[in-house]
Amino acid sequence: MVAPRSRGPRADATRNRRQLLDVATRMFASAEDEPSMRAIAQAAGVGIATLYRHFPTRESLVDAVYRDQVSKLTAGARELLTQLDPPAALRRWMNLFGDWIATKNGMLDTLLAMVESGEIAHADTRTELLAAIDGILEAGRASGELRADVPAGDIAAALIGIFTVAGSPEHQAMAARLLDLLMDGLQPCVCGQPKVAE
Repeated sequence: MVAPRSRGPRADATRNRRQLLDVATRMFASAEDEPSMRAIAQAAGVGIATLYRHFPTRESLVDAVYRDQVSKLTAGARELLTQLDPPAALRRWMNLFGDWIATKNGMLDTLLAMVESGEIAHADTRTELLAAIDGILEAGRASGELRADVPAGDIAAALIGIFTVAGSPEHQAMAARLLDLLMDGLQPCVCGQPKVAE
């Protein structure tokens, strides 16, 4: 007798989960307070039971959104390097980092409680993000387009500072200017030849 093969999740279940993650991410990014689970389900066009089937608790939803965003950041770094030169890839990645920071707005209380309890390992996330930055820096160092003396940790700290003071939508232009200034500082200086604005 042949044992039945284990089946993967149904296509509609996978689609619902992705839809819930995408909607929750958008709502967390735009909300000042944590949106209710019911509001997320309604915005995703599914019943509350469907939401709880995929994410039994608020913590499980926050964890899934958080990990999804970190995964997109790390994959995004590799993908950008296949499309752009290292400085352009790093600058575009900085925008992705800003989006990730914004996503945490509407889930900050739950997220902090989960970090405090050890449910989310902050150190693991930091390691993944620094590796993503380092991948772009290494490519830039190899091509001579990015400075060799700036560690990934310094860039991460600078990005957190920028998005702390200019992370809200009304400060988007300021954030862009500050990110451009950061990029200027990351490119090798040709002594005696000041940069000419393009």
